[in-house]
Amino acid sequence: MAYLIAWTVGINPVLAQSANSGQHGISLFGKPELPENFKHFPYVNQSAPKGGELRLAAIGSFDNLNPFTIKGQPATGVTMIYDTLLSSSYNEAGASYGLLAETISIAEDGLSVTFTLRKQAKFFDGAPVTANDVVWSVNEIRAAHPFYNAYYRDIAEVTAITKHKVKFSFSQGGNRELPFIIGQLPILPSHYWKVEERSLKDTTLDIPFGSGPYQIDRIIAGRTIVFKRNADYWAKDLNISRGRFNFDYIRYEYFGDDTVAFEALKAGELDYRAEFSSKNWATGYDTEAVKNEQLQREEITVGTGSGMQAFVFNTRRAPFDNRKVREALNYAFDFEWTNKTLFYGQYKRTNSYFEGSELAASGLPSAEELELLEPFRDTLPPKLFTSAHANPASDGSGNIRPQLRIARSLLEEAGWKVKSGKLEKNGKNLEIEFLLAQPSFERIIAPYIRNLAKLGIDAKIRVVDPTQYQNRINEFDFDAVVMTFAQSLSPGNEQRDYWSSQSANRQGGRNIIGIQSPAVDALIEKIIFADTREAQLTATHALDRVLLWNHYVVPQWHSPHARLAYWNGLAHPAPTPKFDIGFPDIWWRDASPPYSQNATEQGSTTQ
Repeated sequence: MAYLIAWTVGINPVLAQSANSGQHGISLFGKPELPENFKHFPYVNQSAPKGGELRLAAIGSFDNLNPFTIKGQPATGVTMIYDTLLSSSYNEAGASYGLLAETISIAEDGLSVTFTLRKQAKFFDGAPVTANDVVWSVNEIRAAHPFYNAYYRDIAEVTAITKHKVKFSFSQGGNRELPFIIGQLPILPSHYWKVEERSLKDTTLDIPFGSGPYQIDRIIAGRTIVFKRNADYWAKDLNISRGRFNFDYIRYEYFGDDTVAFEALKAGELDYRAEFSSKNWATGYDTEAVKNEQLQREEITVGTGSGMQAFVFNTRRAPFDNRKVREALNYAFDFEWTNKTLFYGQYKRTNSYFEGSELAASGLPSAEELELLEPFRDTLPPKLFTSAHANPASDGSGNIRPQLRIARSLLEEAGWKVKSGKLEKNGKNLEIEFLLAQPSFERIIAPYIRNLAKLGIDAKIRVVDPTQYQNRINEFDFDAVVMTFAQSLSPGNEQRDYWSSQSANRQGGRNIIGIQSPAVDALIEKIIFADTREAQLTATHALDRVLLWNHYVVPQWHSPHARLAYWNGLAHPAPTPKFDIGFPDIWWRDASPPYSQNATEQGSTTQ
C-alpha cells in the first residue's frame, strides 16, 4: 500500500517554530515530527560504539576528487567530507532539520528563504563556515556542472546578509520544494578553492577538505580511497549527529567487474554488499560462511517506492524517435519468462515511473487529470485517454508469437518491412546496440536479442569500461542502455532534469532519453508549483501517463525489498527507518570481524 501523507494547503511548507525568528525544521507534509530540542533521531542507536573499519566495493576507477565537474570520474563517497545546510530525516518524507543552518526562515510570499548559520560550524582547517562560503558554493557549483545549474535554476540571487546569515531570492513563488533542495547543497571552503590554480570546473587528485564528519585519509589513484572519521567534527554533539558516523574508517576498493567484487565479499575482503543480482541472491551465497551465519543475508522493505528501471532508448536518433517502434520493442521483451527462468521469480514487472507509491497512475485519467491533459490532446497518444496502461504479458513459456505479431504490425505502421529476413526502411536495416558497463547484464539481454531477431532486428551488446560508458552517456552516443530513474515521495525540481525539453541536449543532465514534449514540460511545472498534495498527485499521475503511453522505455522489474549481505560484526538499528536503510550512516561495528582486516591493505541496477 502506498504511504499516505497529508499536505498542508498554502504557499509555504510548514515550519517548526523555535525560540528565535527562525525554525529548526521544515516539512512538506504537515509539521516536522521532532520538536526543537529533540535528543536524537528516533531510529538511531545513540549508544552505538565508535570504531573499526568498513570495507566496501566500488566498480571501475576514479581520476577525480572533485564531484562538481562533468569531467572525469569522481571517487565514490567523496561528498562525505562536506556538510549541507539541512539534514534529512530517514523517518519522515519531506522533512529536514538544521545542520550548518541553525534556523530557516521562509518568506510569507514564498519568494525567498533565509538560513542562519551555526557560529560553531567550522572547516577541517579551523576556519569558520560563513555566509560567504554559502554564496560562493552555490554560484560556483552551478557554474561548474549543468545538473546543478538546472536543478537550482529558480534561484535568482544569493546574498550574504551578515557573516552568519544568507538569503536566497527566487525568480518566482510557489516552488515549495526549493528550500529543501537548497538545504541539500554541499557547502565548500571558498578560501581553499579560490587560490589561482584551483577550479571547480577541473578534475583534481589533490585532497580537498570540507566541514563534514569524514575527511579523505589517503588514496591510491583509481584503486582505493579511504575516509577517516573526523574526531574533531564540529557537529558531533548536535542532536542530528548522535548515533551516526560510527566507523573510524570507510574504505572503498575499486574492482573492474561486479563479479569480482562479489567474490571479494565472500572471501572476507569486503564487509557489506547491497545485492542487485537475483541469480547471486538465489544461488551465489551457498557458502560455509553463510551456513555458519558468519555472512548474514537480510531483506529490508523500504517505503519510498522503486521508481523506473528500464531499457532506455535514445530518441535523438532514428528509429527510436518513432513511438510505434519503441512500443514494438516492448512487445518483444518477455518479462514473465525472464523472471521465471533467470530471476527465480523474485521480481515484479514495473508499470509506472513512480512504482510502489501513491504517485503511480492507475485506471483511466480522472477529471482533474483530464483538465491538465486536454490542452495537449492532439500531441498525445489517443489510448492515453481511453485505456489504462499495462505492459504486454506472456504465459512465461517463452513462446511470445502473439506479442511478436503485434510488434511486427507496429513496425510495419512505422514503415519497416522485412526483406531477406531483416527489417528494412529506405535501404537501411533496423539495428540496436545495447551499451553496457556491467557484463553480468548480458545474460538478461541475450534472450531479448533473440526475440528481436525474430522480428528482423539486428541487435548486439557492447560492453565498455565505466569511464567510456559514462563518456558515451554524457555525449548521447548510444542506442539503448539500462537506466534507473529513482523517485522520492515528493517529486519536484529533479523532474526537469529527468524529462524536460531544456535538459534534452544538455551534457551531464539526466534526460538520457532526449524527451522534448510540451505536455511533459507543462506537467513538470504543475508538479513543482502544486500548492496542495492533491494537486501534486494529480499532476504526477498525468505525467506518469504521458511518459508511459509514449513508450520512451521498455520497463523492466523491481524488488519489494532491499537485499543486503554483510559479515558478522556489522550492526544496524532495528527496525530500520521507514524510508532508508541508513547505510553506512547509522550502522556500526559491534564486534571484531570473523576474518583478518589486513586482507585489504593492498554501486545500481537490479538483475
